[in-house]
Amino acid sequence: MSHDMPMSMPMPMPNDTMNHDMSMMHMTFFWGKDVVMLFNDWPNGKLGMYILALALVFVVAIAIEFLTDCRAINTRASPVIRGLAQASVYGLRMALAYLVMLSVMSYNIGVFIVVVVGHAFGYFLVKYRAALKAKNDLV
Repeated sequence: MSHDMPMSMPMPMPNDTMNHDMSMMHMTFFWGKDVVMLFNDWPNGKLGMYILALALVFVVAIAIEFLTDCRAINTRASPVIRGLAQASVYGLRMALAYLVMLSVMSYNIGVFIVVVVGHAFGYFLVKYRAALKAKNDLV
């Protein structure tokens, strides 16, 4: 059996729309509202939509921290129900965490800062709530 076939295949020439789309992708951190996060044309370079996107990512980062500390499962429920409930909460937390990660992969410095501050603020709220509960349990 002969192996005389060429190993390289010709690459298709990119069209104008591909060049336009590739020019929008940043591979280094950058400042500005001209970012694409999660969906095509969102936030679409509009300042109001950019601020809304940052607020949404901030809230989701806080929610991830709350879901990390979620203990709302009834201990008297059957082990299967408890397991399904815990798995569901874990799945939701992972889905949100991956969405936040994909947002950070836009390489926008504003998104990165909002995500880090959101996680830190969420962590603070969870620990503060736990400290208040512990203090009230002692009294």
